[in-house]
Amino acid sequence: MKSRLCSFALLSVLGTFVPAHAQQDYPSKSIRLITPAAQGGTTDILARTFGARLSDVFKQQVVVDNRASASGVIAGELTANAPADGYTLLLAYHQHTINAALMAKLPYHSVNSFTPITQLTEAAQLLVVNSSSPPRNLNEFVAWTRTIREPLNFGSAGIGSGGHLAGELYKQMAGVKAEHIPYKGTAPSLAALLAQEYQFSFAGLQGAQQLVRSGRLRAIAVTASKRVAALPDLPAAAEALPGFEVIGWYGIIGPANLPRPIVTRLHTELVKILNQPDVRERIVADGSEPVGSAPDDFRQFMLADLAKWAKVVKESGIKAE
Repeated sequence: MKSRLCSFALLSVLGTFVPAHAQQDYPSKSIRLITPAAQGGTTDILARTFGARLSDVFKQQVVVDNRASASGVIAGELTANAPADGYTLLLAYHQHTINAALMAKLPYHSVNSFTPITQLTEAAQLLVVNSSSPPRNLNEFVAWTRTIREPLNFGSAGIGSGGHLAGELYKQMAGVKAEHIPYKGTAPSLAALLAQEYQFSFAGLQGAQQLVRSGRLRAIAVTASKRVAALPDLPAAAEALPGFEVIGWYGIIGPANLPRPIVTRLHTELVKILNQPDVRERIVADGSEPVGSAPDDFRQFMLADLAKWAKVVKESGIKAE
């Protein structure tokens, strides 16, 4: 058994070894950028935006590979098992760490099986109620959810979604009881809130904002740790519940043990792209904010995100579908 383990360890080292000249010449062929989403959504748009810009810089094609299934697990597994040579990357998003909290067994560790390169963006959610709902501001909302006598429900885009976890975190921190009602996507969830099928929801900033502007929903707070530039008059939920924060994020990661020169090259170019005015404008218009963190900072962020949602899931008893 000992000799088998030694052989496996040796093969693992050899499998991830990238010669120095290969690192210096990187990239010398096309790069595969896996995205855990179908074409057309935010994840795919980000992948294609950064993929196209990297192609121009590297003079090598960056091919976007859409793997929209299993909540991103298939995309994660393909990346984790790829050679650590910089030619397979993953555009990960917040579900990547949430999966580890929801699923008893994953074919990889959400952080340790990868090399974080940079967090590209972050986005708060919007706490919304029906426009006919009694609470008109954050303090009134907290007081209302703590004292309402009728059954209190909140809706989301589905079990284990960001909105679901945000609602569970709110329940735990505010000390309220509320039943979760899952829907098959954000649009059906918000339509149900308009029909007053439940009382409140944590939803994506962009989609919910359109209904707020039309006067059909009322915005109560954002879920960032502080107020966001796009909505300066709207409080952060943390102003009433210190420590409350729910952030959606996107970032680029690769297989574990990517050589440092390759990580540095990728990080440098990705941050340059992130700082291009038209790219930043597109990100802000989508309700997000650019980040561009260092690889080690991104790793610590992912570890903290994983630990946070593992605690919320354990205390709420959420089970993945």
